[in-house]
Amino acid sequence: MSARGRSYRYVGPVELKTAVRPGGGGCRISSAADFDSWIAERSAAELAEPFTFVVGMDGVLRLAPRQSEHVACAGGDMVLSAGEISFTREADQWVVSEVTNQSTGYCPDIASWSEVARALDDVELVRPSGFTHEVVFRRCPDCQEHNIVREDDFVCVFCGSDLPTAWNVDPTA
Repeated sequence: MSARGRSYRYVGPVELKTAVRPGGGGCRISSAADFDSWIAERSAAELAEPFTFVVGMDGVLRLAPRQSEHVACAGGDMVLSAGEISFTREADQWVVSEVTNQSTGYCPDIASWSEVARALDDVELVRPSGFTHEVVFRRCPDCQEHNIVREDDFVCVFCGSDLPTAWNVDPTA
């Protein structure tokens, strides 16, 4: 774990990570001014869908279009969290309307919310008190497949084995 919290290594398909180009990645949003500039350039169609986000190892929010892979948004690097985020305009300010840890490339634990909250607070965005939709990821100890746990059913959908209750997606973490 980093001084800030657990970090997440990319665990998705190798070909997606090898496609990441140096200097790419999502737009760094380190201040309210950065966010204001970035959001002003978004079209109505873009704003109608969630955006891909990561919180980099520096604690800074990075944003990219929804069709972007999280590993590309992160520039291929490790992250403190990843998921999807939506913004709406309320009372002359932008607010986070939805935010989830849905990233099958990084499979972040729901405990990564604290890093997301810190990054959103740093850019002065009004936010919910937690992920609006929590995704529970686990790696099967028997077949090694990544699973999304639904309705607290900690059973591997691939081989039927029991899944651990604690986050275990990255065996090197």
